Amino acid sequence: MTKKAARALALAIACTAPVALALTPALARAQGVMQQPSGVLSLNAQASAEVPQDVVDITMFYEQEANDPSSLTATLNERADAALQKARGVSGVTARTGSFAIFPSTDRDGRISTWRGRTEVVLESRDFAAASKLAGQMASIMQVGNVSFSLSPQAQRAAEQRLTGEAIKSFREQAASSSQAFGFSGYSIREVNVNHSGNVMPRPVMMMSARAMSPDAKMAPMSLEGGTSTVTVNVSGSVQMK
Repeated sequence: MTKKAARALALAIACTAPVALALTPALARAQGVMQQPSGVLSLNAQASAEVPQDVVDITMFYEQEANDPSSLTATLNERADAALQKARGVSGVTARTGSFAIFPSTDRDGRISTWRGRTEVVLESRDFAAASKLAGQMASIMQVGNVSFSLSPQAQRAAEQRLTGEAIKSFREQAASSSQAFGFSGYSIREVNVNHSGNVMPRPVMMMSARAMSPDAKMAPMSLEGGTSTVTVNVSGSVQMK
């Protein structure tokens, strides 16, 4: 490149540079150039509470072994049907079938020697005393496998409604105080999101042996007490300070 050509190129760059820097906000909008807004503040507020778990699930089970899977299946089904029949009509308690499994047992030579099976019925209730009493009455049919607690949808919604108000109030207080701290007199909300979450705390598993019991056997009612679930409401978004 000759010296004359180089000077011409430098002059062209010098003439075009101020034009690019001189774009006003109105001109930028007219040309479709996006600019980052000023005075925008992003915020996040949270409200949480420990809510008592008000639903209990009691898993009843029966295990048996037999020489063939067909007769074993029939026996397990009879036990499950008897348990469900006993649970019918008990006020405040619902019963449903749980897991069902049959698997072979092999001898030292790898040949099937017998078949083992397990069937379950799950009792669910918000009345802990009624569920415990029914489980005791079913002791001649099935044994208690485990007990778990959870939060009902009604209790969770009630907690979320209360916490939503607290989280929104905290969001507004943060917006007002932060705007003042930055030297602004107020703010307007640009966007806001409200999210709910629930955390069910794990409960210890209760196990009992599957020993045979007499037809009229009954187990003393268990003492049941649920834990708590953490319900959280998050309010996040941005405000325009003004």
